[in-house]
Amino acid sequence: MKDPRLQKLASSLVNYSITAKKGEVVFIQGPIDAKPLMLELVKEINKIGAVPRISITDPDITRLTMLEMDEKRLEKTKEWAIGVYEDADCSIRIGASNNDYSIVDVPQETLMNFSKSMRSVSNIMLKKKWVILIYPTPAQAQKAKMSNEDFYDYVVDVSGVDYSRMNDAFIPLKELMEKTDKVRIVSPGTDLSFRIKGISAIPCAGEFNIPDGEIFTAPIKDSVNGIIQYNTPSPQRGDVYSNIKLTFKDGKIIEASSESGDQEKLNKIFDTDEGARYVGEFAIGVNPLVTKPMGNILFDEKIAGSIHFTPGMCYEEASNGNVSAIHWDLVLIQTPEYGGGEIYFDDILIRKDGRFVIEGLFGLNPENLL
Repeated sequence: MKDPRLQKLASSLVNYSITAKKGEVVFIQGPIDAKPLMLELVKEINKIGAVPRISITDPDITRLTMLEMDEKRLEKTKEWAIGVYEDADCSIRIGASNNDYSIVDVPQETLMNFSKSMRSVSNIMLKKKWVILIYPTPAQAQKAKMSNEDFYDYVVDVSGVDYSRMNDAFIPLKELMEKTDKVRIVSPGTDLSFRIKGISAIPCAGEFNIPDGEIFTAPIKDSVNGIIQYNTPSPQRGDVYSNIKLTFKDGKIIEASSESGDQEKLNKIFDTDEGARYVGEFAIGVNPLVTKPMGNILFDEKIAGSIHFTPGMCYEEASNGNVSAIHWDLVLIQTPEYGGGEIYFDDILIRKDGRFVIEGLFGLNPENLL
């Protein structure tokens, strides 16, 4: 039986998120698990007279391809990907992970070279209309500690939040962030300070990520000092890291550790290039229906009461000049269940234990976004 919510989601992705127009090429990339949604997307794209282009992904095929990836094959792969994104006017990328460790035996050097090479592809995609989302799988349900049915319902429902209301509620926070110079983050194991003056704040309410619900900027590149201890597990390059702790001096990561995951691999990630040890994004999460880690960054970075502080590439819309092949969104939740915490803008407390405490920002507290 068809799920009518998928048709609604597909319509929102095509007509709101990427605003596809007649005659435009829409590139859809995703796993076969997401076939029900992909079928609805093709119907919506056909309905408006746009042109669908489909790429089916598979983790086992990706692994075998990566294991044999030499310099010549990498160059051909990049040329193919560049051609795809140059031809497309819009892209919809669907993730549906079944195994965070599917490429754990691929050499780190191969993964690093691939990441560097694909940076030019990402730059092309980011300059066009795009959206990224996930499709629910049993493996993701297990990570979320939910039944398959409940997780499926949750993912579909949370993807349909009233993003127009959220977008309006972001306006006063955007104005405040763009007036702010100094930011301080305090939580258990965390005392971090940096500056954001002169860098734009960008609200995200359904245009690029589904689910959505964050506002991001970037720290002035050399202004970050102190320690941050993230409390959300994060998969990266075939391993999963928990409680990552980073120490910064004048913007640079000078020490990195985690309670789980290969420590040597962790530091190799930050040695990918010069920009990997600097931060390209600071963001505040507000999605009222995302309240705990799901093991997927598209969800976890939107958790109400969270921040993410991202080593690597900055976004062009909120640029601090940092360039890198990585962009690793690492999440710190500050709700009472996760130890609490505070955010200060120019020494004024603006959020405590995950709730905004300034009157103009009350609209972003969970009960006001539902």
